[in-house]
Amino acid sequence: MADAEKVSNKQVIFKDYVSGFPKESDMYLTISTINLKVPEGSMAVLLKNLYLSCDPYMRPRMSYSTDSYTTSLKPGTVINGYGVAKVLDSEHPNFSKGDLVWGFTGWEEYTLITSPEALFKIPNTDVPLSYYTGILGMPGITAYAGFFEICSPKKGDYVYVSAASGAVGQLVGQFAKLSGCYVVGSAGSKEKVDLLKNKFGFDEAFNYKEEQDLVACLKRYFPEGIDIYFENVGGPMLDAVLANMRVNGRIAACGMISQYNLEKPVGVFNLMNIIKKQIKMQGFIAGSYYHLYPKLLEMILPHIKEEKVVYVEDIAEGLESAPLALIGLFSGRNVGKQVVLIAKE
Repeated sequence: MADAEKVSNKQVIFKDYVSGFPKESDMYLTISTINLKVPEGSMAVLLKNLYLSCDPYMRPRMSYSTDSYTTSLKPGTVINGYGVAKVLDSEHPNFSKGDLVWGFTGWEEYTLITSPEALFKIPNTDVPLSYYTGILGMPGITAYAGFFEICSPKKGDYVYVSAASGAVGQLVGQFAKLSGCYVVGSAGSKEKVDLLKNKFGFDEAFNYKEEQDLVACLKRYFPEGIDIYFENVGGPMLDAVLANMRVNGRIAACGMISQYNLEKPVGVFNLMNIIKKQIKMQGFIAGSYYHLYPKLLEMILPHIKEEKVVYVEDIAEGLESAPLALIGLFSGRNVGKQVVLIAKE
């Protein structure tokens, strides 16, 4: 390959395994070079990254683990995660130069994907491309599968969503309203609570940081009890929910962000209610439900165009802003889905 085909490639490197809250210094920027041609006969694709997704599941990957559903990051290597990209070169029959895709990519300007079979082609470009990191990407599948497949909503159900203004929660709340449910969400600031009620159409919302007694708080908002809980938080919030569930209630355990930075997890004490009230609680991961992606698009694209479903993003600009954007998830700094803009198409 000629030297002229090489370009500089800014990258975010993972420094070392983390305990407690992650810091910007746990990541650092470097510049390498990359060849803009894919090796012949390799079945690889070369991507120009446009948007990167910051997601809570990335925090457990920053600690060493051998029993997680995702692999731990490797110290000294480029961070990877979901993103939106443009194909610059391809030796794979399913991808061509110019294709827009979303899926797992590197936190860098350009990424060589040696096994691109897991990438999704982007079929609709009349919506913001950044949506494929969120409402039309992994968080969209997460919300769709967790709510419709696991929670089996019925009209009139009482639904509670924690971390409700985040990438997944804001969608679950709107799916619940479209299904004829009564929906309450919680978030960590007045701005986010206002967003839940005035932008996303939640029936009620509250700032959990202002509540001294979560059991009493949920009793206030759900005097008849909770049918469906979409779990994003864990810890004391889950415990309070278990005390307020109705008979035959359903809990979709999507995440437990309150536990990710703790060296010792917080216990849950009201598990007996799962038996007494015949509650179904099921954990799940988006990757097990990607076969439903066509159904998600079929349902949600018309709603987006008709503005029956809205989506709020918090977009940081530049690869150098990615570390701060990621760690901001764990202090609630972001408002809506956290995205990092790397390059215009």
